[in-house]
Amino acid sequence: MIEGHGDDLYRYDNIKMNFSSNIYNGTDLSALEAYLSSRMAVVRSYPEPSAASLERMIASECGISPDEVLVTSGAVDAIYLIAQVYRNEGTCRIMQPTFREYEDACRVFGYQEREDGALCWLCNPNNPTGDVMATDEVLALAERHRLLIVDQSYEDYTMAALLQPADVMGRDDIILLHSMTKRYAVPGLRLGYVTASARVISRLRQQYRPWAINALSLEAGKWLVSHEAIAIKDLSSYLAETQRLRTMLNGIEGIEAQQTQTNFFLCTIQQATAAELKECLAREHGILIRDASNFTGLTPHHFRIATQSPAENDALVTAIRFFLNKQQ
Repeated sequence: MIEGHGDDLYRYDNIKMNFSSNIYNGTDLSALEAYLSSRMAVVRSYPEPSAASLERMIASECGISPDEVLVTSGAVDAIYLIAQVYRNEGTCRIMQPTFREYEDACRVFGYQEREDGALCWLCNPNNPTGDVMATDEVLALAERHRLLIVDQSYEDYTMAALLQPADVMGRDDIILLHSMTKRYAVPGLRLGYVTASARVISRLRQQYRPWAINALSLEAGKWLVSHEAIAIKDLSSYLAETQRLRTMLNGIEGIEAQQTQTNFFLCTIQQATAAELKECLAREHGILIRDASNFTGLTPHHFRIATQSPAENDALVTAIRFFLNKQQ
């Protein structure tokens, strides 16, 4: 899906508050920016063909072997790679509603969706609902499929217990996906990684293209890992603000904000469509939300919100009230 994701700022020229991207936008990246400015000379040479130096650093951080890590150009890159490598399995199950790229990648490589599909795709925490499946349930799900791919891109945006890379080493039936893009709030760099058994990683690596990670992204990744950079300094307070925002939205007649274990959540609007609400908020208030109607299983009345600062959250609630008052 080339278009239809959140954070479509390129379509507007007046956005002041962005609720459409789940990535935390309050991170100070000035130190990283200064470092990359000092390393611009790396663009004069080819980067490492396989990002091996970054893989070693990640493996050390996770307490696993470098043979059990594969760095990719974002989690989406890993999704399409896995679908390509296992395409002969032929069938898949996707735990809907969820991130559309699993469905798109499986379609590209000719999979048929079935309840008992060989590959099972799970987003945990789940985008767009914010739900988290308990680890014992995840392991039970793995028993019912040839391969379970668990996308944990939002693992740093929840306090719920999740599988750790060391938990699944030695198993050839579970792959974990991780997003440095989201962990460090650097979506423009396109960095992610896969953790799995050495046998699975070897199979993926055999079909992965060389030089997938550009030189500046590689430099950034190593700097971020070595400096133990943290995008969200106080996750507990951030998630508490998420619940405050949900409470305010649920106080608006015609709006329902669903439960969540992360910083984002689904809402429904009764008196209009999500697309109509989105366009009004963008055009009249400079506020961008995510129209969630293109998630499989959702409706034209679903939209997604990611928590921002308290002042911005208050402004969103006021703007939605204004929109609904105009509908009457």
